[in-house]
Amino acid sequence: MNNSSILNTRKLKLGYKGKSLCTPLNLHLYEGQLVCLIGQNGCGKSTLLRSIGGLQAALGGDVNINDYKLKNLNNKDRAKLVSYVLTDRNATDSLTVRQVVEMGRLPYTNMFGTLAPADKEVCESCMQKVGITQLADRTLSEISDGERQRTFIAKAIAQDTPIILLDEPDAYLDLPNKIGIMHLLKSLARDNSKAILLSTHELELALQVADQIWLMSSNGIERGTPEDLVLEEKIQMGFNSENCRFDTFNGIFKINSRQTKPIGFKNEGTDEIAAAWTKRALERKGYYISDSEELLSITLTEKREWQLSSPDSGKAKYHNIEDLLSALR
Repeated sequence: MNNSSILNTRKLKLGYKGKSLCTPLNLHLYEGQLVCLIGQNGCGKSTLLRSIGGLQAALGGDVNINDYKLKNLNNKDRAKLVSYVLTDRNATDSLTVRQVVEMGRLPYTNMFGTLAPADKEVCESCMQKVGITQLADRTLSEISDGERQRTFIAKAIAQDTPIILLDEPDAYLDLPNKIGIMHLLKSLARDNSKAILLSTHELELALQVADQIWLMSSNGIERGTPEDLVLEEKIQMGFNSENCRFDTFNGIFKINSRQTKPIGFKNEGTDEIAAAWTKRALERKGYYISDSEELLSITLTEKREWQLSSPDSGKAKYHNIEDLLSALR
């Protein structure tokens, strides 16, 4: 990573109709970095992206890209420095994948928007890079949400800007496609020296892939590696609530459920995975594991059988967790 930032903001004030959303921001984006912008709904993530991308005027301060002030650039020059991927489900469905990707070359064409052979080669390369070459002649209405998102990312790559901004690129996608998009963006940042900033609600995924996390609130933005923000308890302070808490050890969010009933548990074998999922199931049903001698107890045997001991029914064995939970009713 270069020491000099591609993008920096100076006392950037975000808001609309004169209402400020947070304290003034001094931010830096670096070449080769994937940065995930997270925060609760309404904190201003989309406003920040739109202001950095020049789609919305800031209330004050400056956005600088390389040696240029964003507010002094015309649309065409700005489009050569920063590209923006919206979560846009209203794009013309009759356009083909190739036509959408070719729109990324418009800042480099003549007044008629004519693509030169070199422009077409760039677009073909971009489609190949994101794995959608086989979809080139299909319309947006004929492809999946994941393929659609890859199409708009290919368009942003074709625009050939040092900075790519994405507003919730994983929205509407199933988990495998969310992970696929994140892997793709991570590779683009690393292999093509792009500075990529994206907003997301997939906090656990962001903690796994981001080089930097920007945690946004009305107090500004906390920045750092995912690991540092966890160790400094910034993630916990940003998202813990009466309904959920961040499990610092495992890096996941857990639902706060009430465990009021004690139960004994013993694992006789070495199946730690089955033991862990048994404990999760018991917690979900309102039990907590007690080390003291309890009237009700479970033993996980070496054969992955669950032996339930109770004063009423003695001992009974079950072959899966569903049957065990049914017996506990």
